[in-house]
Amino acid sequence: MPKIISVGESIPRFELSQDLTVEFANELFKDSFKDINRLLQVFENGKIKKRHFVNDLSWFEVDHSFQEKNDLYIDCAVTLGVEAVEQCLINEDFLTKSIDYTEIDALFFVSSTGISTPSIDARIMNKLPFSQHLKRIPIWGLGCAGGASGLSRAYEYCKAFPDAKVLVLTIELCSLTFQRNDLTKSNLIGTSLFADGVACACIVGDNVDHIELTKVERVPYIMDTQSTLMKDSEDVMGWDVKNEGLYVVFSKDIPSIIESWLAPNVSTFLSRHELEIKDIDHFVAHPGGKKVLDAYKSALGIDEEMTEISNEVLSEHGNMSSATVMYVLKKFMLSEGVKKGGYGLAAALGPGFSSELLLLDWR
Repeated sequence: MPKIISVGESIPRFELSQDLTVEFANELFKDSFKDINRLLQVFENGKIKKRHFVNDLSWFEVDHSFQEKNDLYIDCAVTLGVEAVEQCLINEDFLTKSIDYTEIDALFFVSSTGISTPSIDARIMNKLPFSQHLKRIPIWGLGCAGGASGLSRAYEYCKAFPDAKVLVLTIELCSLTFQRNDLTKSNLIGTSLFADGVACACIVGDNVDHIELTKVERVPYIMDTQSTLMKDSEDVMGWDVKNEGLYVVFSKDIPSIIESWLAPNVSTFLSRHELEIKDIDHFVAHPGGKKVLDAYKSALGIDEEMTEISNEVLSEHGNMSSATVMYVLKKFMLSEGVKKGGYGLAAALGPGFSSELLLLDWR
């Protein structure tokens, strides 16, 4: 079975507390909602303490054109992407020795917050000494599900090519999509949740001797994956593309959809391996928000402690779209709890409305 042997991150330089963003949101939205004080409770109820961005708060106080924001996306994505790749391949927490760039066979690049042709992965290849024959697979538009989807596609690649070492690079600069003139509740919710984050994971095939490479006691094997699309649900989550850029689509029904839809989806997936949710020891969940994590617990009947690491990532980083599940995965891989082994379920939900599930084996 393909396995994940290393995860690296690149954290944007500007850290903003949730208290500061509440003040900013109050100033921006107060004339649009008579009940603004009640609506601002979403910042506190979300249990996010701080987030990281590629700009400081003053950047959000003035208008920026779509071109200006996208040019900044390209520049920052390349810089932070290079850092994340380096952190993944030269990571003393996970690896006994660094992995040479020329050993990487394929690069899956995942993003939904900017546009670039040539894609960001090509631009990063000009900065790092990869083989010129590296296979590039850009994946755009999967939103919060993108990180898990990238891992799934890398798993399938390594199943087909068992000698392969593959990277999944997630880059989400959600702040650069901010629309200061979009005075809707969806944008208010988005302002309370989303942040910037970059992460990179290395997945290897069965013929790669990972024992000599890995420092951690156990790494997660990927046993299986499942992609699911809910038909006719385009209005649940995503972007509206307008002249000024990307406008967030964020339905208030997402928690209730999760509660009714996720459990049978997960049960069908696990039953392929004669497993049930009670057999899962580690829940590697994308923390879309506190309400999303609560919906996971309600739908699957799992304990609070199974979402503890996802809650920690949400508190310290907010929702970084596709990159968030990679931050959660890294914490699990370094956690004392996984030394006892067991099965893991990675889960992320995104536009479509869709889900991506991975069955992990730490045994």
